[in-house]
Amino acid sequence: MTSDGFQYDAAGVDTRKARSGLEALSRSIRDTLSFRDDHPFGRPATGFGYYANVLEMPQGGGLAIATDGVGTKILIAEKTGCYDTVPIDMIAMNVNDLICVGADPFALVDYIAVGRVDEEVFEALGRGLREGARQSGVTIPGGEIAQVKELLQGEGPTEGFDLVGTAVGWVPMDEVNLGASVQPGDHVLGLKSSGLHSNGYTLARRVLLEDGALSLDAELPDLGRTLGEELLEPTRIYVPHARALAREGLRPHALLHITGDGYCNLNRVQADVGFILDGLPSPPPIFQRIQKMGNVPPEEMHSVFNMGIGFCIVVGDEDLSRSLDVLRSLGEDPLVLGHATEEHPNEVVMPQVGLVGRKDRFHREG
Repeated sequence: MTSDGFQYDAAGVDTRKARSGLEALSRSIRDTLSFRDDHPFGRPATGFGYYANVLEMPQGGGLAIATDGVGTKILIAEKTGCYDTVPIDMIAMNVNDLICVGADPFALVDYIAVGRVDEEVFEALGRGLREGARQSGVTIPGGEIAQVKELLQGEGPTEGFDLVGTAVGWVPMDEVNLGASVQPGDHVLGLKSSGLHSNGYTLARRVLLEDGALSLDAELPDLGRTLGEELLEPTRIYVPHARALAREGLRPHALLHITGDGYCNLNRVQADVGFILDGLPSPPPIFQRIQKMGNVPPEEMHSVFNMGIGFCIVVGDEDLSRSLDVLRSLGEDPLVLGHATEEHPNEVVMPQVGLVGRKDRFHREG
């Protein structure tokens, strides 16, 4: 705890060291991007840093690829004995990244590391994998199970487990979307999240369970259910929304999965613009509870959590009305969060909360 409130690194996640570690790793693996230069296909076309990479394939096709896991949300599954939701999270984290580059996801393979195989747990994991695949319209043609008890420390019958996946999608190379076509005045649409999704759980667990001494089976009136049920609510899958827009011939200027770094994910677009978000909704109760119980500063909350919006779609004036209609036809309640601007390049300005996001962190304005 500091005079400015609780920080993420105090909970055990040092995001600055993570960035420096990633850069150290990237210095070597960037060289591999040229290893296919003399081959007719398989060359990476999008570099690092934009949700998913796209590999050039024959006849103008592109194979998009992404990999991700669930993080410490798995610890909540172990503590509650509920294992059939985190597989949905894992699939969501992958397929939601693929649609950001304009790809249509079609397959995913999983990797499950456990201390010990437990049939009931694996049956529950299987149910979750099936449901996540159903929601996103992908197949799971294979995967891997590793029994590595010496590497894991956890709770429950598996004696610890981890779950990650790699997903692939297809996109014509001339339709790859890296946000380069975003223009000043474009509108930022927001699709609601279902809660924390799969980010910030180390901070959430520290504030709610450790320092706050709340029980996962505690019924909390502001949440309308138990804390465990809230924390295990699966990450929403936004693939149907992207597909519906594509069917109507709509080509958003950018699609952005709002994960760790919150609205700073908008800074990923490869256009010389910034964003003013002056139509933000009130954060759902779980975020308000974390902020209040942990005295977490607003800039830290917005740098760690999605704050109630799980996906953003940037569209021009000409597509605003139709895009809203398509999203509403899916039962969605899209919000117009703000607009792109040339006045604050590479920044996300949020006047309602007095914050400015640069790169991947928010700061107090002024």
